[in-house]
Amino acid sequence: MRDVYVLTAAQALSASGMMTMTLLGGILGSQLAPSPGLATLPISCVILGLALSTIPAALVMQRIGRRRAFIASALLASVAACVIAWAVVRQDFVLLCASALVLGSNLAFQLQHRFAAAECVRPGQVSTAISLVMVGTLIAAALGPQLALALKDIVPGHEYAGSFIGVAALCLATALVLVAYREPAGRMAHAAGGTTRPLAAIVRQRSFVTAVLAGVVSYAVMSFIMTATPISMHVHDHHSDKATAWVIQSHLIAMYAPSLFSGRLIARIGVPAGMTAGLVLMLACVFVSVSGRDLMHYWWGLVMLGVGWNLLFVAGTALLTTTYQPAERFRAQAVNEFSVFGTQAAASLLAGPAIHALGWRDMNLAALLPLAAMALALLVPLVQRSRNSRA
Repeated sequence: MRDVYVLTAAQALSASGMMTMTLLGGILGSQLAPSPGLATLPISCVILGLALSTIPAALVMQRIGRRRAFIASALLASVAACVIAWAVVRQDFVLLCASALVLGSNLAFQLQHRFAAAECVRPGQVSTAISLVMVGTLIAAALGPQLALALKDIVPGHEYAGSFIGVAALCLATALVLVAYREPAGRMAHAAGGTTRPLAAIVRQRSFVTAVLAGVVSYAVMSFIMTATPISMHVHDHHSDKATAWVIQSHLIAMYAPSLFSGRLIARIGVPAGMTAGLVLMLACVFVSVSGRDLMHYWWGLVMLGVGWNLLFVAGTALLTTTYQPAERFRAQAVNEFSVFGTQAAASLLAGPAIHALGWRDMNLAALLPLAAMALALLVPLVQRSRNSRA
């Protein structure tokens, strides 16, 4: 488990930097964008950078190994964070978005930490290893927003530029920590020489489709609502930036705190039950969010969204690792990551126009559509098993 802990530490550092963009991207966009509908574009660029980098990240890791790829990506992210700080100083919206795109590409590598952790343990420990890496993001959720606010004024006259100087330092520290990561060479050699099925045969499996859909729905709904929250709270409803930071921080903690137990819980109750619990909580988020716009409506809605996301995503990832052989992992993971984060990018891009065109209530109601699709995917196997048992 040594390397799982190294990956957890790297996740804590690198994700702390990304939390800063989650908190400040919409606020900076509101200040610098030429129109209100583009306010969430910096966050969307991060997610777009992630989506565009999912397949290249898998190919790079297959070619040079996870360790070298992780380190190189963290160093590039450190440079991108410095450019974002410069964009804030220059009040340059285009430069902000362009550097956010590069920063987002690091997420494609960072999110592979969970697959790297799964490769370091026995099959029965996979969900626990995945949840441990996500505990690193819990630490980031607790520290990242507070660090961003603490450093926001260190560049005189340029609020929030200092926050991204802090991000650059965190990404550099991530690269240093990852020097200690050791890839499981024996399994990698086996994977390189193993037999593979056609990609079409892998992706046609019902379990693969369900696993990918769990990731798609959990990330798309979470991103759609979370991206719009700072705009709705701070810009439309005039809650303070500290109150907005508290809600976002609470949401991020709710996303990752369940990782302390969700892996073991899912191993005990089973993947379908874990997915169902996550789906129910995400539905509850929608109904709380449409019931009012006071601070506690935002807080409860975002907390339930976070816990629901965790259960649905961890269960989906655990299921995904059962659908491919070691030699097939990079291709299968690339399809999953592109599907999940491509959809997330689209959801994030839609969040800005949606919050302005539809308003907070109606955009939450729109999130019911993908949640209904996930519910259908979980119900169909149950109905078929019931019919088979009666036959």
